[in-house]
Amino acid sequence: MRFEMCRLFGFRSVIPSQVHRSLLDADNALGVQSERHPDGWGVAFYIDGAPHLTRSPRAALGDHLFKRVSGVVASETVLAHVRKATVGDLSVLNCHPFQHGRWVFAHNGEVRDFERHRQTVLAEVAPRLRRYVLGDTDSEILFFLFLTRLQRHGPLASRLGLDAVVPALRETTQIVRRLCDGETEASKALLSFLVTDGTTMAASQGGKELFWSSYKERCSDRESCPSLAPECEAPTQTGFVNHLIVSSEPLQGENVWLEMKPGDIVGVDWQMRLQRSSVDKPHLEVLAS
Repeated sequence: MRFEMCRLFGFRSVIPSQVHRSLLDADNALGVQSERHPDGWGVAFYIDGAPHLTRSPRAALGDHLFKRVSGVVASETVLAHVRKATVGDLSVLNCHPFQHGRWVFAHNGEVRDFERHRQTVLAEVAPRLRRYVLGDTDSEILFFLFLTRLQRHGPLASRLGLDAVVPALRETTQIVRRLCDGETEASKALLSFLVTDGTTMAASQGGKELFWSSYKERCSDRESCPSLAPECEAPTQTGFVNHLIVSSEPLQGENVWLEMKPGDIVGVDWQMRLQRSSVDKPHLEVLAS
């Protein structure tokens, strides 16, 4: 049986772009998906390198604020989430994405029987970061656990690329599995993550479905877009892309979608170099045809 839980959406592009269709207009846009995931929403977008975050515990589909934010957002980097609560009350503090400094994070999944494990997992978070946990979800603690591992690669305010983000995501998953997973498949945590600092963006498939796209069958803006490149309408041959989209389900439209397997991590760095890591090949590889 598939439990849909939450829905994730991430967008990273070389040019500021409207994401109105992905959030509102498509038949299976994120706002439409909130009909089945009514327990809150959040949208983060970046302006001049700084994240701007709006969250609400209301269902996105009927929330005028969601429609207003979705209609005005034009950014190179967007991360959005609609929530179906499994851990934590219906509160704005429990709505994703979560933010600390430049970093924004969203989670789809659940740590089973989390209240029994809460203090054990929280103890793995650096004391300096632990005080910023304001809500009562498993997801927020996982975010600060990720930041704890990430800061081993350098200051969180510095530019940290996929060579730091990917191992931090893997270590976060490994710690949670070591501390919380039982022997049965039903007891294993579901840990699909989406994270960005506005330039680097990475998605990790940890048991809940994720899809990604870096090109379209044909770009509807090909006649007017100044950044049109071969990578916009075909798999990249150079390893660089003009955009990366990540979604919990393929969104209708021109984008060509690829499904991530459990253990896969896909992302782009600040140069928009597309890279992947998998269970079989944990070292980062540049994706070029």
